[in-house]
Amino acid sequence: MIGQLYGDALNGASAELEYVDGTRVALETARWFEPVDGDEALLSRCASPTLDIGSGPGRLTTALTRRGVQALGIDINPRAVTLTRRAGGFALLRDVFDEVPDSGRWATALLADGNIGIGGNPETLLRRVRQLVRPGGEVLVEVAAPETRSRVDRVRLRRGPLAGDWFGWATVSVNDIQRLARASGFPVVDSWTRHGRWMASLS
Repeated sequence: MIGQLYGDALNGASAELEYVDGTRVALETARWFEPVDGDEALLSRCASPTLDIGSGPGRLTTALTRRGVQALGIDINPRAVTLTRRAGGFALLRDVFDEVPDSGRWATALLADGNIGIGGNPETLLRRVRQLVRPGGEVLVEVAAPETRSRVDRVRLRRGPLAGDWFGWATVSVNDIQRLARASGFPVVDSWTRHGRWMASLS
């Protein structure tokens, strides 16, 4: 159900993200289709080849391809992969924790749009991504603002009476990314902000 609801949302259907306390927020999928202020701060640091993890409809994957950077998007939703390919990017239906092509040889890995939250365990995710990038490679992560508390929430997608399964989703404050990165095998961490978005480079 979560896959169907997410796919429908990428097609323009309304959807909400529901928290266990009953709070609901609109899932604004439209913002993942067009360039977002601050994207350039990530795109300009990507080297070939770049792996875009949780690439969604392929906003960043296709932008990299257009500028001549070899890029591959991976996403667990078939509709997201189809949209990326239709937009001119390369994408595979793949979970980051499954077998990923060219493991250990990616120059850059992207975890944009809050995708550090994938799986609800950011340290485990970063350890996995560490396996995917080559020695000296860089992981670019979008994190939350300093005033945000790092946490793990249980959430699900909902559209009217239809609801998906509960899953974990993490939020990581820029205040905590250095500690998490070093625990995951990245000794060098740099962070910055552009247009209200916070990013970090791990290497």
